[in-house]
Amino acid sequence: MVETLDVSTAEMSTEDSPQVTATAVTLTVDSRRAELYEELHNRPSPLVDTPCVVSHMAIRLNEQERLLEHAHLEALCLRFSINPPSADSSCYYQNFGGFELRWEKHLEFSTYTFIAPQPTPGLFNDSALRFIPRDWLTAMPGQLIAAVHLSVIKDDQPVGEDALVEAFEGMRLSGSVVAKGKAEILTSFRIHSDGFSRFVIRDRALNAYQAGRLIQRVLEIETYRLMALLGLPIARKLAPNVTEMEETLARINQQIATQGDFSDDQEMLESLTKVAAQVEKYRSDTNYRFGATNAYFDLVSSRLEQLKEEQVAGRQTLEEFLDRRLGPGISTCNAIRQRMEDLSRRVAQTSSLLRTRVELNIATQNQNLLESLDRRSGLQLRLQQAVEGFSVAAIAYYLMGLLGYVYSALIEQGVALDKNLALGISVPIVLVVVWLGTRGLIRTMLPTKELPEKAPPKK
Repeated sequence: MVETLDVSTAEMSTEDSPQVTATAVTLTVDSRRAELYEELHNRPSPLVDTPCVVSHMAIRLNEQERLLEHAHLEALCLRFSINPPSADSSCYYQNFGGFELRWEKHLEFSTYTFIAPQPTPGLFNDSALRFIPRDWLTAMPGQLIAAVHLSVIKDDQPVGEDALVEAFEGMRLSGSVVAKGKAEILTSFRIHSDGFSRFVIRDRALNAYQAGRLIQRVLEIETYRLMALLGLPIARKLAPNVTEMEETLARINQQIATQGDFSDDQEMLESLTKVAAQVEKYRSDTNYRFGATNAYFDLVSSRLEQLKEEQVAGRQTLEEFLDRRLGPGISTCNAIRQRMEDLSRRVAQTSSLLRTRVELNIATQNQNLLESLDRRSGLQLRLQQAVEGFSVAAIAYYLMGLLGYVYSALIEQGVALDKNLALGISVPIVLVVVWLGTRGLIRTMLPTKELPEKAPPKK
C-alpha cells in the first residue's frame, strides 16, 4: 500500500530574499519508511533496578522450529494472561508481574531473557527462571547454544572471596572494572553444574538505564562468542581434507612438469576435476558459517570495547581472556577459509596448465597424423605410377598382338612386308601412343592441380 505525505511551506518574506509561496504537495512514501525508522529503536536496553537476577538463553532454530516458536511463546503469555506478541514480531518485551521477559528474534537464533528482583542475598541462590513453568521450558523448540545466570548485586552487599569461590564452584575468574568505574564484572566463562555459565556484576553507581545497558552487553558478549565459535568444529573437521587436497594438487603440478603420454593427462584431468568439485562443495557448505563467524567476532570485539574495562589486580580482563582464547579459534576458521580460497585459485591455474598440455599433445598427434598421411599419399602416388606403367605395357602387348594379325593379313594379300621387322618398329610407337592415351585419360578424370608432376622425393 502506497502512503502519501502532505508537505506545505508557509509564506516567507525577508529583506534579503524574495517571497516564496508554495502550496501543499503530496509525496509518495516508500512502504518501508516506518519500518526503517523503527529499526533504530528495535532491541532497546532494559531499565533494570538492582539488585536483580537475570537468566538468559540463546536458542538456535531451523525453519520448522521457527514456525513453532511463536505458538510456544504465546502459550507462556496465555498462562499469565498477558497479551502475546504478533506473529510477525521480531522482539517482545513484557512485564509478567514477578519477572520481565525480553524475547528477540535474530537471523539464526532467538534469545529469551528473564529479569527478576533478587529474592535473597547471596550469589545464585535462586534465578529468574523460578517463575517459569518447567514443562514450558522443556518443550521449548530449538537447540540451546548459550545459557547464562547473571547476578547483579549492590556494592554494599558483602561478598567475600570465599563466597565467590563457592558461587563459581572453584573455577578461575576473569573480571574488570567497567563503565568508568561504576561497576565490576566477574565470570569464569565456563559451564557450571546447573548447565549455565555465570556472571556477577557489582553495581557501584549505576542508574537503571546504565545497569540495563551493561547487562545487555554482557549477555551479547556471551551469546555472540559462542555463535562465533560454531565455525571452529567445522574448520577442524575440514583441515585434514584441505591438506589432502593440497597434496593431491601438488602431485598433479609435479606430474605436469614432467614428460608423460596422453593417458597420464587423462588421469591427471580426472584427479583435478575431483579436487575442484570437492573444493567448491566445501566452500559452498562453509561460506555462510565462516562469514557469520567473523561477523559475530566483530560484534564481540565491539561490545568489549564498549565496556571500557579497567584492570583489576590479579585478574585477567574479559578482553584479554577472549583475545587469548577466542582469537585463535577465529584465526583457525579464517585460515581454513583462506586455504580453500587459495586452493580454488590454484586449481584454476593448474587446470589452465593442464588444458594447455593436453592441447599441445593433441597438436603433436595431429602433426604426426598429417605427416603419416603425407607419406601414405606419396606411397599411393608411386604405386599408382607403377600400376600405370604395367597398364601401358599390358595394353601395348595386346595392341602388338592385333598388329601381328594385321601384318599377316597384308602379307597374304601380296604385300611385300617383313612381319618381324614391322612388329619391332611398331613396338616403341605403340608404347608412346598408349602412354599418351593413358595420361590424357587421367587428365580428363582428375583436376590438373591434383595430379603431381612427379613423385615427392623419398625422405
